[in-house]
Amino acid sequence: MSRRTLATGVVAFLLLALGIVVALVPVPYVTMRPGPTLNVLGKTGSSDIIDVSGHRTYPTSGALRLTTVSVTSPGRQVHLGEVLGAWFAKSEAVYPRDVVYPPEQSSQDAEQESSVEMVGSQDTAIAAALTELGYTVPPTVEVQALTKGLPAEGKLKVRDRILSANGTKITKVQQLTTAIQKSGVGGTVTFVIRRNGADRTVKITTVADPEDKTRALVGISPGTGYHFPFDVTVRLGEDIGGPSAGLVFSLGVYDRLTPGSLTDGRVVAGTGTITESGRVGPIGGIQQKIVAAHDAGAKLFLVPPADCAAAQGADVEKGDIELVKAPTMHSAVTSLKAYAKDRSADLPSC
Repeated sequence: MSRRTLATGVVAFLLLALGIVVALVPVPYVTMRPGPTLNVLGKTGSSDIIDVSGHRTYPTSGALRLTTVSVTSPGRQVHLGEVLGAWFAKSEAVYPRDVVYPPEQSSQDAEQESSVEMVGSQDTAIAAALTELGYTVPPTVEVQALTKGLPAEGKLKVRDRILSANGTKITKVQQLTTAIQKSGVGGTVTFVIRRNGADRTVKITTVADPEDKTRALVGISPGTGYHFPFDVTVRLGEDIGGPSAGLVFSLGVYDRLTPGSLTDGRVVAGTGTITESGRVGPIGGIQQKIVAAHDAGAKLFLVPPADCAAAQGADVEKGDIELVKAPTMHSAVTSLKAYAKDRSADLPSC
């Protein structure tokens, strides 16, 4: 073997080794790809995902699919090779890590925030559906998450409605926060809550916030809930979080409470946050969600107006899935009813 051949081989080996090392270097980015979809009209185990008690429900058919994205988990580092692969993949996206996970936010904080958002979005979605059906749904304050290891764990439950704290009637989240702080660190907060239709009294002794020893904690994340005229429960796995399924939840509740099938037996998907009045808001990962919906067999996808421009760039063949603009719950219901009657109906398009 000549010296030149040997030198060339050594250089090639070193370059290969360097490339492997560089590809494994962690970088401050996260990747986003199409995630699983879920038919909210279906079942989880033997139970309906959307379960109604105290009101007549109607059989339906087809599917209303919420869509998700798979994002790098907050505790995982992404390597340069993964980022480059996602960058060149049409159905994936790359974002700076700080945009998705603020530096000061721990993995536990991120998971709890997602859990709070999902509980809040489910309740708001139910409120939007009932409002569309003509019901009045007064707001309340409820427990939306519990912090492990803090005093409220085992005493309060998610969706407990808080009626009063230390004798103060609670109608807003800030009133509850004030009542807890007035009790002081080591003080007792006497809650009157409503759970499963029954009122009960719960006493909890506060502890100090590890980051501010003067701040009292009981370990709950309170948020806005609603007083519903009957019980509606949404059952989802813990792996699905965030508020972006609000519109699809609302449509699922509406479909269960009205005669006939809103989709006429077809597969429909969508995304979007929703307010209790039914206004649809933007979300992240619209292109990845459309790909996920397409792969699940959906032919129509409901898009928040603010995401329409980005939706056009989804990695699906033109004409394979119809992108329908949904500014409100009412608009979405109207579009689906028209689509059920006529597949070629002129719907508001992105």
